[in-house]
Amino acid sequence: MPDERERIISAESTGPEEEEFNWSLRPQRLTEVIGQRELVERLSISLEAAKGRGEPLEHVLFYGPPGLGKTTLAHVIANEIGSRLSATSGPALVRPADLLGLLTNLDARDVLFIDEIHRLPPAVEEFLYPAMEDFRIDFVVDKGPFAKTVPVTLHPFTLVGATTRAGLISKPMRERFGIYHHVDFYPVEDLTEILRRSARLLELEAEEEALVEIARRARGTPRVANRLLRRVRDYAAVKAGGPVTHDVTIDALQLEGVDAMGLDKHDRQFLQAIIEFYNGGPVGIEAIASTLNEDTDNIEDVVEPFLLKIGFLKRTRRGREATERAYTHLDRQRGGQGKLF
Repeated sequence: MPDERERIISAESTGPEEEEFNWSLRPQRLTEVIGQRELVERLSISLEAAKGRGEPLEHVLFYGPPGLGKTTLAHVIANEIGSRLSATSGPALVRPADLLGLLTNLDARDVLFIDEIHRLPPAVEEFLYPAMEDFRIDFVVDKGPFAKTVPVTLHPFTLVGATTRAGLISKPMRERFGIYHHVDFYPVEDLTEILRRSARLLELEAEEEALVEIARRARGTPRVANRLLRRVRDYAAVKAGGPVTHDVTIDALQLEGVDAMGLDKHDRQFLQAIIEFYNGGPVGIEAIASTLNEDTDNIEDVVEPFLLKIGFLKRTRRGREATERAYTHLDRQRGGQGKLF
């Protein structure tokens, strides 16, 4: 399998150009957020309560698959509070000193956003504990017998953490978050509404049936939906010379190799490996990874969540199994497109 960023149905950002495009379409306030209704309602209540008390919002942890809007929600929180957001990621914070400048530059009620927070090094994580609990940090100056700890008081702030692997966050870290929200895949109806909004902002003429078709193939992920909309828009402009119609959309997505369930050839290869090499399973993840020459973490984080969601894959104590739905879908695809490998 290629790098996940190379796949059109990847939930990861493919680069700065796409990030700039996505920012132009992202909601700025809670009232503009489409979908995730229960999450939005609970978050709205927490924000109103905090503003009513004149206090910073409790620390928030968003967890769920990539591309579902965790970063967007962090920016929405900052906008709702009327404060500034400072963003970083777990892998970027190698030493406690990397976090020191961020924390001391925060003003009252500012938001610090840490993406991939499960990847914080233990030393950095422990340095963060007193900042989250007491809004202070203990900075060590000098070394050896001359070392001393200097306490630094911080302005009250809100930490927003985002992770795709909540199980890898340590218990002490989880306990310091007051608010937990799971960000789940979006239903087709919500993705269609997101695409309507995107088409409107892009001044793009698109049929309702075309938007629904894109939503069906977007793997429940807004980032993927907007990326597919861009590809269909380009195809319509070059090949059809007009608006985005349902037929044009079908042709464009067929060219991109995205089937009716939102699977690309790499998803189909993953399922086909289980079926053809391991008789449908159960089979261990390491064996599948070796067969496909793929990293196990990438399979668990990127490939499997959506296949589990749509019922094409089962995880058991003995390993992975392809379901009857996966057999039916692959037979249909093979009939129309030939051999999958």
